[in-house]
Amino acid sequence: MNLTEPVAPTINIRPEVNMLSVLKHLNYKAWFAVAEFVDNSIQSHLANLDALRAQEGPEFKLRIRVRLDPELSRIEITDNAAGIAIGDFARAFRPAEIPLDRTGLSEFGMGMKAAACWFSDLWCVRTKALGESVERTVRFDIGAIVSNRTETLGVEERPAAPGEHYTIITLERLGAKFPQARTQKKLKDHLSSIYRVFMRRGDIELLWDRDAAPLHYPGAVILDSPPAATPDAPALEWRKAIDVDFGEGKRIHGFAALRAEGSTTHAGFALFRRNRLIIGSDDEPFRPLEIFGNANSYRFQRLFGELHVEGFEVSHTKDGFKWDEHEQEVLDKLRSAVEDEPMNLLRQAEQYRARPSRPVITTVADKATVSVTKALERTAGPVLSVEPAPLELAQVAPPTPQALDVAPVSQRSVEILVDGCRWVINLRMTLDPNVIEWLRFSDQTTSDLFDELEEHRLTVDVSLAHPFVERFIGPENDNTELILRFATAISVALVRMQRGGTSATVPLHWINRLLRESLSGSFP
Repeated sequence: MNLTEPVAPTINIRPEVNMLSVLKHLNYKAWFAVAEFVDNSIQSHLANLDALRAQEGPEFKLRIRVRLDPELSRIEITDNAAGIAIGDFARAFRPAEIPLDRTGLSEFGMGMKAAACWFSDLWCVRTKALGESVERTVRFDIGAIVSNRTETLGVEERPAAPGEHYTIITLERLGAKFPQARTQKKLKDHLSSIYRVFMRRGDIELLWDRDAAPLHYPGAVILDSPPAATPDAPALEWRKAIDVDFGEGKRIHGFAALRAEGSTTHAGFALFRRNRLIIGSDDEPFRPLEIFGNANSYRFQRLFGELHVEGFEVSHTKDGFKWDEHEQEVLDKLRSAVEDEPMNLLRQAEQYRARPSRPVITTVADKATVSVTKALERTAGPVLSVEPAPLELAQVAPPTPQALDVAPVSQRSVEILVDGCRWVINLRMTLDPNVIEWLRFSDQTTSDLFDELEEHRLTVDVSLAHPFVERFIGPENDNTELILRFATAISVALVRMQRGGTSATVPLHWINRLLRESLSGSFP
């Protein structure tokens, strides 16, 4: 053997080589797995920024691109950062090799390896370090490594210009892990959310597949309005600084605000560490019950914010904080900060009611008129052409309150005075599918020799099993009160009409028939 012939370099991946085969079972989401590669690129950029600017000029910008190849079931992540220097190879490719400097985005020595193995058993890294004259490639075949108990991997080298600098990670044969269209949309949205701080500062451009424009995070428009309790006061921007100190170097700071337009998916807090989002990415915001209340509350839909967390450790997959014994304290102090006067965000969120803009109202009104006119065109003629039988009319407004012999799911009575007469209105809602009518009412008049007031007893029965209710009650049944208010107003108005000498049973018959028939078949 020629002793002067160069020996192919190798890297040692002992002692945790068997760990590589179990990394695919980590509880990753695709966007957090891709984020591990982006983290490494950003860290390389930040750690070598002066050298990169010296090479490329003061306007140098980090560019990271995620490319998809559905035909080969492959993902490729490329960057123009400083590359992996030969002195860092052992740490970069050995599992669980914790870096000496843990103050950046790479702190566990597992990110790239864990994410790559989660995606695929076959992946490689091709990198060219700034200032070196060699491009190096390392290939991982996890099946072969584990079965052969491989402890060293060969490094392929080829000459390259010292001024070049890049890293290309290729994930092969992804199979079911290859992101389909819906997952690709979520990947783009989550990545733009995770790296919003870096993108706003202009530090990086994150490009997706063949898109020419880099990803961007649009953010939310902040509510600008007077306090709900004093609507004539000057308008305020409902945004406030948050700064909570927990001692021992633990701190949360940033801002909280109210969205101008509520959102059930995108309101909530985003929690960052070292400018990289950890919790609250895109449509998975951080909304603890103690601060945001239930999903049907107004603050749940309007409150949002960006909070930077210092001094708390993160999980090794960087998708959660380790609050330990401070968890309840964190929630309590954050709520206090959000509620502190003079800008109580929770109170404003609960009390403020937005008035839709004219274009929004016009769009909704146009859609409603088209839908209702189509329903009338289809069903109103036949329905109104059939005269109701006397028995049908008798069932619509029966003479006694007990005529509808169905157990209500909810019932409540109220007493009011009308023209010197006592009215007792009993509201009942039922879920019996055998009740054909959406609305029934009954009215009785009683008098007592020992009581000067005449008493009217009005019973209103509303069927929640009616097609009209099922169609418009809303996904969270949030229109139940609206429907009951509407039904009660109709009933009281018809009773007043009936007491004036005009029969109320006929109009109520038509109301029930039209509502049921207009929803039969396929409703537009």
